[in-house]
Amino acid sequence: MLDTLSPAERVAFVLHDVFGVPFEEIAPIVGRSAPAARQLASRARRRVRRENASRETNRLRQAKLVDAFLAAARNGEFDRLLALLDADVVLNADQTAARMGAAQEMHGAAEVAEFSRRARGAKPALLNGTAAAVWMPGGQLRVVYDFTISGEKITAIDLIADPARLRQLDLVIPND
Repeated sequence: MLDTLSPAERVAFVLHDVFGVPFEEIAPIVGRSAPAARQLASRARRRVRRENASRETNRLRQAKLVDAFLAAARNGEFDRLLALLDADVVLNADQTAARMGAAQEMHGAAEVAEFSRRARGAKPALLNGTAAAVWMPGGQLRVVYDFTISGEKITAIDLIADPARLRQLDLVIPND
């Protein structure tokens, strides 16, 4: 979030908004006048708010796409799956998922949609705070579907099934 700010904006913002340092003391640090330091912090605040709002909008968009994907898979709606996937979508499966029957890599909406019909038993989850899906036969976590979106389409799906990697994921699985 702060990495998009200029160094002077970052310093003014953090020193003032986080540590409460007066702008008169910040000014010499950033090589500007106190009013200019105030403006740097103000600009940084606006940019951070915009980024947070944009991130939240993307999270909501991803959640809607994942829910639609799961509903289409559950109902066997091939055409709906096609509509949700980018024409150049890529599905990558780790070695464990490949041993379970997934190709290590699939390209194109038709191929990925055809495979995604198998996601009938998957359910929603959160991975690193964003919408994902999990497959848990018998209540045992077996596969995580990590989605990448752009605009209103799913552009990539990563299937994670390696038990060691599954244990390391920041994963939230809602109770039914």
